[in-house]
Amino acid sequence: MSSIQSEHFTKTLLELLDETFDNVHGYYLDKHTSLFETLASITADEASIPVGGKCATLAAQIKHVAFYLDVIVKSSRDPNFPPADWGEIWRTVNRVTPEEWQSIQEELRTNYNQILNLIETTTVWSSGDEIGGMLAVLAHTAYHLGEIRQALCILQG
Repeated sequence: MSSIQSEHFTKTLLELLDETFDNVHGYYLDKHTSLFETLASITADEASIPVGGKCATLAAQIKHVAFYLDVIVKSSRDPNFPPADWGEIWRTVNRVTPEEWQSIQEELRTNYNQILNLIETTTVWSSGDEIGGMLAVLAHTAYHLGEIRQALCILQG
């Protein structure tokens, strides 16, 4: 079985996360469509609209991504981290004020920075679970980014 060097995995993972959250490099997103660039164009009123009959609001989508990142960091540092209530956000985050919308975005940025720190301080990727967990962060966030961008097409025409 062959292996990859940790620094190559880390560098590539960080580049892909940077594309997803901040700076498009052309791996898979179009210019100006990263998550934070997308969020910059969304008002609190738009973030409060459920898209479709049973879909969550955009605010709930972002709160969910922030929560997911937080759970990944905490559970990686503490193997006994208690199970998360994955449904709470979908049940509770609806209409948001401009201040609440800003706070959700700041929480996302903080939790994203914690993920970056976790990755940057990991010197050895010793298990498939660790690698899979980090790839899941990328895939999970990219999935929600796609949902958010599709919803914006509907909301903003």
